[in-house]
Amino acid sequence: MNSATLSCIGLAGLAVMGQNLALNVAEKGFPISVYNRTTSKVDDTLVRAKDEGNLPLTGYYNPKDFILSIQRPRSVVLLVKAGAPVDQTIATLSEYLEPGDAIIDGGNEWYENTERRIRDAENQGILYLGMGVSGGEEGARNGPSLMPGGSHEAYKNVEHILMKIAAQVNDGPCVTYIGAGGAGNFVKMVHNGIEYGDMQLISEAYDVLKTVGGLSNEELAGIFHEWNRGELESFLIEITSDIFKVKDESGSGDLVDMILDKTGMKGTGKWTVQQAAELSIAAPTIAASLDSRYLSGLKAERENASRVLQEAGIDGDNLGSIRTVDKKQLVDDVRQALYASKICSYAQGMNLLRAKSMEKSWNLNLGEMARIWKGGCIIRARFLDRIKQAYDRNVNLANLIVDPEFAKEMVQRQGAWRRVVGLAIESGISTPGMCSSLAYFDTYRRARLPANLVQAQRDLFGAHTYERVDIPGSFHTEWTKLAKARSGAFN
Repeated sequence: MNSATLSCIGLAGLAVMGQNLALNVAEKGFPISVYNRTTSKVDDTLVRAKDEGNLPLTGYYNPKDFILSIQRPRSVVLLVKAGAPVDQTIATLSEYLEPGDAIIDGGNEWYENTERRIRDAENQGILYLGMGVSGGEEGARNGPSLMPGGSHEAYKNVEHILMKIAAQVNDGPCVTYIGAGGAGNFVKMVHNGIEYGDMQLISEAYDVLKTVGGLSNEELAGIFHEWNRGELESFLIEITSDIFKVKDESGSGDLVDMILDKTGMKGTGKWTVQQAAELSIAAPTIAASLDSRYLSGLKAERENASRVLQEAGIDGDNLGSIRTVDKKQLVDDVRQALYASKICSYAQGMNLLRAKSMEKSWNLNLGEMARIWKGGCIIRARFLDRIKQAYDRNVNLANLIVDPEFAKEMVQRQGAWRRVVGLAIESGISTPGMCSSLAYFDTYRRARLPANLVQAQRDLFGAHTYERVDIPGSFHTEWTKLAKARSGAFN
């Protein structure tokens, strides 16, 4: 094949994300070769490339022709289902790859799988990147947030392409080299964990406003639209406003009210919580969002519990109607509570990234992570710029809560935050995300906790020892013996 006709890059896996990312690359002027084991996917992509302006995209129906159509050093993006399908695709394509060529896995992969594949690829002289891609179908087509990690040489080979296809914000494209090994996949995993928290908090704001405040979907659409013009401006707030506007085409009323209250998931939120536990990082907001998804899946059990507990005396039909509320005040309080809760959720995610970076020597730049999330991705939000500024002010910032600017905002909003959580509890409305965020804030801000009693208990039943506030060293006390002796003094 004439080198002048070779493609700049290849992409294998033409489901929704792969097809849209391939069209994005072609639209930016980079000739791209595409391949899919199911040939109809190749045909569909070719039709779209033609319909969208005869984009420089060429389809191939066998792996050999696909690989040989790419200029060396070859860079091949994989967008196939994580796990075994990735290994199978790598095995198929590796037969035709040569030393110096690179594989770029754009799926939601477990970071240790990426690190294993990096080692395997190195044995063949092949470079490897694990690249988080966020933004869904729209982001892939028009500009995602990209989180590549692994071989720096592989990244440099495609940096010029990634810089063009990524979302563009005021301070540059939403892509950066994350770090070695599985850093890119890990950062994307935490991004998704923060996303879980964000979505849970928004759903709780909706529940309080609708159930306690009695607001209609039309009113909620207006409220979220207004919120999206202020400090809460974000992709998730924007689409939430849109959701409340959609009517049910299969019946009367609004579509959102006809959706079954069971939430799906693909695993990244669970991985985030597991990693937080492994690294001893408190992530209660993210964990609460995961627990809420688990509980939502128990639909039949919840319906039965509702019946049983109503028979036992709880008034399940009148949730939220405990007393009259000032709707205007409630809307403003919920806005402030949502903002403060989000700060805690992002703080937990950032602390998890920092802990893993230290363990793996990835040298993650947390401010840069916030910057590349400002566009393209699901958690893109106005206040990510504020997070970037916080880490620019102090690269060793222990927690977003203690950044001077965020600290002021948390203090200013805590009154509204406590009112919302208290009202929800009083009304029988579960707000696990907001409650967890508030508990995180209240625990982190206290100079002294009741952990002294827990340590005393551990020492009593397990001789685990304890430290004192006034004398250095470890101590053990015969608590039961001394307590019995003391008890005798009261007889």
